[in-house]
Amino acid sequence: MSHFPEFEVIPAVDVQDGEVVQLVGGERGTGKRYGDPVEAARRWLDAGAHTLHLVDLDGAFAGERANAAAIEAVVDAAGDEAGLQLGGGIRTAEDARALLDAGLDRVILGTAAIENPGIVERIDETHPGSVVVSLDAKGGEVVVAGWTEGTGLDPAEAAGRYESLGAGAILFTNVDVEGQLSGIDRVAVSAITDAVGIPVIASGGVATVEDVVALKAAGAAAVVVGTALYEGAFTLAEAQAAADGADGRSDAG
Repeated sequence: MSHFPEFEVIPAVDVQDGEVVQLVGGERGTGKRYGDPVEAARRWLDAGAHTLHLVDLDGAFAGERANAAAIEAVVDAAGDEAGLQLGGGIRTAEDARALLDAGLDRVILGTAAIENPGIVERIDETHPGSVVVSLDAKGGEVVVAGWTEGTGLDPAEAAGRYESLGAGAILFTNVDVEGQLSGIDRVAVSAITDAVGIPVIASGGVATVEDVVALKAAGAAAVVVGTALYEGAFTLAEAQAAADGADGRSDAG
């Protein structure tokens, strides 16, 4: 199944303690809170989102899913309106399958896929193409465990390996620029998109509509945007229109 037939701007709904937050540089406790996850999801769906990127932040740090109720509420609210992908604390193939059966379209595996690449194949057997492998890079190497441990893996090499194991897409986050509205690393994204044939979803550092357009030009199939949307740096419609080649920003002033 083709995930992103056309380039998409995907709003992030990162959940901590049952609320939407955006972290800075992946550091716990740096988060700014943005209220109820269902309200956030509804806002992005009303704004035209085709996909929502859900993250259980407590799960990502604790290694187990901690905001299941809040996530389930978002799944119920979104229904069939949008594609839903979830990351954070998914550690086993059984967890992943249960989530996919409960209404998620894609599961995002980070640490689990790095530590146990076979998990990608096992989930792919029952739910083909539904695994997104999340590769977080810091200083040019893949990092895991809430961005605290280096692995020595080259991101582009790792992406190719997971494609061969059945990953349906790669989520590439440049941690060096995460949540800081400081702009993107286009070269790093191009290296990944050149290495694989599956869609690459770019994340981290998007501050302007121009960043979104640059990531599309670098070969990304989609871009996850969090802080910039919540802070009103631009609207979802403006970003999507710019990416689609329309001007779409005449009302931005």
